[in-house]
Amino acid sequence: MTAAPGRRSSTFTRLLRHGFTDPSAAERLLDSPELSAVRNDPVLLEALGATADPDLALHGLVRLLEAQSDRELLDTVIAAKPLRDRLLGVLGASAALAEHLARHPRDWHALVTYEPSDLHPGVAEFERGLAEAGDPVSLRVAYRRCLLSIAARDVCGTTDIAETAAELADLATATLRAALAMACAAAPEDADMCRLAVVAMGKCGGHELNYVSDVDVIFVAETADGADEGKALRAATKLASHMMRICSETTVEGSIWPVDANLRPEGRNGPLVRTLSSHLAYYQRWAKTWEFQALLKARPVAGDLELGESYVEALQPLVWKAAERENFVTDVQKMRRRVVENIPVAELDRQLKLGPGGLRDVEFAVQLLQLVHGREDGSLRSGTTLNALQALAAGGYVGRADAAQLDEAYRFLRSMEHRIQLYRLRRTHLVPEDETDLRRLGRSLGLRTDPVTELNREWKRHASVVRRLHEKLFYRPLLDAVAQLGPGEIRLSTGAARERLVALGYADPAAALRHLEALASGVTRKAAIQRTLLPVLLGWFAESADPDAGLLNFRKVSDALGKTPWYLRLLRDEGAAAENLARVLSAGRLAPDLLMRAPEAVALLGDGDGGGLAPRGRDALEQETLAAVRRADGAAQAVTAARGVRRRELFRTAAADIVGSYGTETQPAEPDQGALVDLVGAAVSDLTAATLAGTLRAVVREGWGDTLPTRFAVIGMGRFGGHELGYGSDADVLFVHEPREGVDEREASQAANKVVSEMRRLLQIPSADPPLLIDADLRPEGKSGPLVRTLTSYAAYYRRWSLVWESQALLRAEPVAGDEELGRRFIELVDPLRYPAAGLGDDAVREIRRLKARMESERLPRGADPKLHTKLGPGGLSDVEWTVQLIQMRHGAGEPGLRTTRTRAALAAARDAGFISAENAAILDEAWVLATRVRNAVMLVRGRAGDTFPSEARELAAVGRYLGYEAGHVGDMLDDYRRTARRARGVVEELFYGA
Repeated sequence: MTAAPGRRSSTFTRLLRHGFTDPSAAERLLDSPELSAVRNDPVLLEALGATADPDLALHGLVRLLEAQSDRELLDTVIAAKPLRDRLLGVLGASAALAEHLARHPRDWHALVTYEPSDLHPGVAEFERGLAEAGDPVSLRVAYRRCLLSIAARDVCGTTDIAETAAELADLATATLRAALAMACAAAPEDADMCRLAVVAMGKCGGHELNYVSDVDVIFVAETADGADEGKALRAATKLASHMMRICSETTVEGSIWPVDANLRPEGRNGPLVRTLSSHLAYYQRWAKTWEFQALLKARPVAGDLELGESYVEALQPLVWKAAERENFVTDVQKMRRRVVENIPVAELDRQLKLGPGGLRDVEFAVQLLQLVHGREDGSLRSGTTLNALQALAAGGYVGRADAAQLDEAYRFLRSMEHRIQLYRLRRTHLVPEDETDLRRLGRSLGLRTDPVTELNREWKRHASVVRRLHEKLFYRPLLDAVAQLGPGEIRLSTGAARERLVALGYADPAAALRHLEALASGVTRKAAIQRTLLPVLLGWFAESADPDAGLLNFRKVSDALGKTPWYLRLLRDEGAAAENLARVLSAGRLAPDLLMRAPEAVALLGDGDGGGLAPRGRDALEQETLAAVRRADGAAQAVTAARGVRRRELFRTAAADIVGSYGTETQPAEPDQGALVDLVGAAVSDLTAATLAGTLRAVVREGWGDTLPTRFAVIGMGRFGGHELGYGSDADVLFVHEPREGVDEREASQAANKVVSEMRRLLQIPSADPPLLIDADLRPEGKSGPLVRTLTSYAAYYRRWSLVWESQALLRAEPVAGDEELGRRFIELVDPLRYPAAGLGDDAVREIRRLKARMESERLPRGADPKLHTKLGPGGLSDVEWTVQLIQMRHGAGEPGLRTTRTRAALAAARDAGFISAENAAILDEAWVLATRVRNAVMLVRGRAGDTFPSEARELAAVGRYLGYEAGHVGDMLDDYRRTARRARGVVEELFYGA
């Protein structure tokens, strides 16, 4: 019966109230011959309304009844509540199982409970259910029949998620045994020749299988009855392959699931079947960390179970030594990151299993803790995630409240995954986007008021808990080991805490525990906030090459600033500040040393007012420095203030460089290497120029008031003039002056020399601030010439005595401080020398080449590896710069773009003008950028300048981390540097030496 247009029948209204989304279609189905007699039965409508999808359940019921030859089913459904709930529950949750029942209508009997074992069946019960299957097709039918009973118990709440997953694993075990029996029956001669064991891995091995999942296995075989080993392995391989096909192949009844043997040694490239001794040899010599992690879940399930047990027993000692491997935690974390990186962007937010806050996050963290602490504590050696989590909590390795939250989150997410897969019996871990699918999913989980909204809210809440798993599971118990816990609270023992710190890469766990105790113990507000911060900071420190230094430096900063109200508030409330601080404190010595001298610079690491790591421009720096100089009493105090600004801004630049190179959790590092080099070079050069300007002003003011008797300018040279200074660079300069009108030249010269002498002295006075060394060795006559000359004297010298190397040095001359007009006139004076109108003659080119060759042979430090020397080695900075400078001197007069002091800009101009090919320009640019980055890295890591890679392992690893190489890949870093430099040297041989 259908309501007239504009009116709603009482049945229509009742159907809406019971959760039907298409009442009109439901009314038509209820009017069908199969249901007409019970269409108004309130029991039936109530039961349908209790399902995940009443429309789907009603449609499935009608199809099933249409396939019946009598009314037995309908009468039983109406009369028997348990069967009614199980059948309709399955029909409302799974279109795939409804389809199975329509094809095999008598299988509804599998939902009738006869024995207590039917409520909680094990492998034996499932084996009986599959026993009548004699071929792959009938095996699939029997498998679905057993699956039907599991799903019924699941959707009705008779079993919880852990029990359902265990039943699915038991059904998989029975199915593997049945498939292997079929394979053996098909080839009895092969079965007689070998002993074959099937070892379940992954979720099947862990007794926590999904409805639809690959079943991961490993095959182990031995000979039987003295057979030849080669023949026995071939026979076992045939049996294993046949068993896999029986389970995986698609028939008229579909497939069961793929059997995946790719977790075996060497993966898909290795033999499918190995002997026990072959397995053992592989794991002893070649296995990677993740392979031992996978073996946590190994469990014999089919075939020769005694052989399977021998396999597990033989490998267990190796599994529980895996945490002692170098870079163990790094390897595990790297594999987790790789999993996330491989998720398509469009799926990232819908991934229940692999995405951030997903199931794999819990599983990885639990397995990591098992491998670290299971060496000594056998209670942790469970292959089942929830059992292992419970054992970790019982042992004090995880806080009980944290474990309870994660247990709840994991169960909810697994329930979502199960119900998503159950609908179509398809292997998926994506949350659907369709409103209807989301509604059915929410209702299946008991969310009935507003299923879609409630589902999204609960999903996000649980995912948020899981996203904090490293804080919750791995780091927080370290604090419990040193904190003052209440009576009866379980805590991580000192020994277990030490083990965990060693696994994280801390070289001195005893010292680390002392630092944690000093930071986290007590009842003060400071200790409470630091107990919140430290779990996250410990994780960030552990990702660095020197976690010990990071923790020690954090303690020093906290000791200095812990009572300052804004400090802990900054770290707690501004998301970027704490992570930036962790990266900076564990990246090497330079940045922490700068910070320790003025800990208040921590404020720069935040993203609020006064924060931010973007280097400031030269105008702003000079303005601040000159203002500080004006406020000071005397030159010494003024220069101290200027050096304080320099120290703070050096820290800002170093921190920006480190964060840009290392990245953050939300912004992984994919830095533009050239951009970072330019950032550091420009920032340090601008800062040096501002410091010199402030120092000059301070010296002049103290000695002469407002006006010096002579105009005075500072000309930047070398890397300073090229805006390419590194953290450890001296300031190469020339000093030029010009007596004011009416001033005696001798008086002017004395004043200028006094200014230079006082500037150099004040900038090198030992203090808390790093010194700024002024190097004037590029002046006429070098070290034997006067420190400062008049512009006229420079003109006379360059006209009469200048050598070609001096013209080359002047390519990077640029005014940086003092009298701007005088600086401009100096540049006008030297332009004809550095960009000669006629270019370079052959004699001049030969002289430059001779000087370069002499420098290479004489200046390289004794014992240094030339191929790794970033300045003087083949393909290093000198090679690239001299090649570019030769082009500038040859063609700069006629090509304006070449008239720049900056190496990269000049190289780009030479490329654009056609003086060098784009390919060769790119090779030289890459080599120059890499060499500069290495020099900056060495200074950041060691706190002192160096032109080659460090020899100490931790320092070398820290340089690699700065350059983007993960732990254990310093060899790749050195190989990449040699390769880059070798290619650059080939270009230099062609362009500079004319080879």
